[in-house]
Amino acid sequence: MAISISVVLLLLVLAVIFIRSGGLKISHALVCLLLGFYLAGTNMAPTIQSGLTATADIVGSLRP
Repeated sequence: MAISISVVLLLLVLAVIFIRSGGLKISHALVCLLLGFYLAGTNMAPTIQSGLTATADIVGSLRP
């Protein structure tokens, strides 16, 4: 749960930065948002979740 909230906050911050810099239009952000909601309701959602969790575990285990 903590990882998914962190990912959502990170993506939200990136979207705000892109919108403010002009690299991401509001319409593009809405399409991405709708895609995320539709993907969450499909059978791919557990696969995406496990992929994100595995990626977060790998990144978390890296030591500089």
